[in-house]
Amino acid sequence: MMSETTYLRRKWFNRLMLGLSSTAAGLAILILGLILGYTLARGIGALNLDFLTQAAKPVGEVGGGMRNEIFGTLILIGLGSIIAIPVGLMSGMFLAEFASPKVASAVRFAADILAGVPSIVVGVFAYAIVVQPLHSYSALSAGVALAIIMIPVIARTAEESLKLVPNSMREAALALGISRWRAVVGVIVPGAMTGIVTGIMLGVARIAGETAPLLFTALGSQFGVQGLLNPIGALPLQIYNYALSPYPDWQQQAWAGAFLLIMLVLGISILVRWISSRRNNRPVIRNVKRSNKNDNDIRFG
Repeated sequence: MMSETTYLRRKWFNRLMLGLSSTAAGLAILILGLILGYTLARGIGALNLDFLTQAAKPVGEVGGGMRNEIFGTLILIGLGSIIAIPVGLMSGMFLAEFASPKVASAVRFAADILAGVPSIVVGVFAYAIVVQPLHSYSALSAGVALAIIMIPVIARTAEESLKLVPNSMREAALALGISRWRAVVGVIVPGAMTGIVTGIMLGVARIAGETAPLLFTALGSQFGVQGLLNPIGALPLQIYNYALSPYPDWQQQAWAGAFLLIMLVLGISILVRWISSRRNNRPVIRNVKRSNKNDNDIRFG
């Protein structure tokens, strides 16, 4: 039997650890609130409809906004995601389901190293392989740089999410007579969709605020979107340029752009979590039909 002294000691130790955990969680939320509040307080004077709907104006003219940079940021995030999501997801599937231990260890190590490479190095690399051959800064080269940053985040998160799917689901899918790749795509991946979407969300949040790679690839432009093979503006670039300027109006717009960028990432996170929760509530296998022509052909309905 446990003595009363031991019971009380464990009880108070449990309360202490719960208190420390709650304090740490509250501190993390407090830091986010302070960042949002400070950027809003510094940039609230520039946050208006013109800031969202008008292009930047030259020095000396009052007003203007970051319309072109907002569209440019969304385009660059879309380009990076289009390149990175398939590569990262298939890499995670390979690591979790198909790779041998030695190959998986090597690929996992390479992904971890790539995730730790400074973003400015990625920008220089994208400059060498895309900008120089095309002889032009472009949205495409910026998308490639952002995709390189995003791939290891998605790959490692997808791998861990797929590993969390119970083996019983794999065995049940294979028992139906379907091939292994179809079991992975039709059963395992939907079962790990919440974690996969979270990894994609983390990747988007990582690239949304990157500035260094864009300096070597997108360069920046105040003339809007002129094609994927031409320079393009982005919120991080405009914030960087305005923050270094000596003009108070531009500095205030930089704070407003920083707040908008934070809210953009927050909005994407909320939207993705909502979509993920709705998808996660659906059954993985809704209907299993057996073909009339071939009894061994089993497909998902």
